[in-house]
Amino acid sequence: MKTMPKIMKFMTSHPHTINSHLSLAQAEKMMSEYHIRHLPVLEGGKLIGLVSDRDLKMVMSFKDVDPVKVTVEEACTFDPITVSPESDLDEVVKLMAEKRIGSVLVADNNKLVGIYTWVDALNSMSEILNQRFHH
Repeated sequence: MKTMPKIMKFMTSHPHTINSHLSLAQAEKMMSEYHIRHLPVLEGGKLIGLVSDRDLKMVMSFKDVDPVKVTVEEACTFDPITVSPESDLDEVVKLMAEKRIGSVLVADNNKLVGIYTWVDALNSMSEILNQRFHH
């Protein structure tokens, strides 16, 4: 029997991040530029939250919200779900499915080392299926 792969094998290492004091417009520009949907939010280099494209769209849909003046901190989810790089892949995808979330942050000793998104999950599934069925 093979051992369960660890999340670090499939995560996106060194994810793009954004500072909490930057504007929603800047976050939206970064997401568009890098073709991503999730940005870990840092304050003074410390991970404080996660902002998604859905978060941005929702907050920017409110009347009187100026995306140039409103900060990422005002739209982010604080204390996002984090896992260790040593976490088993099956446990992480199960957690994401149960919580119905599109990503988890991967942290080692409270330091952000990666992100694992549903796109990473599909890529990992593709790789595992290819290994299993295309020897």
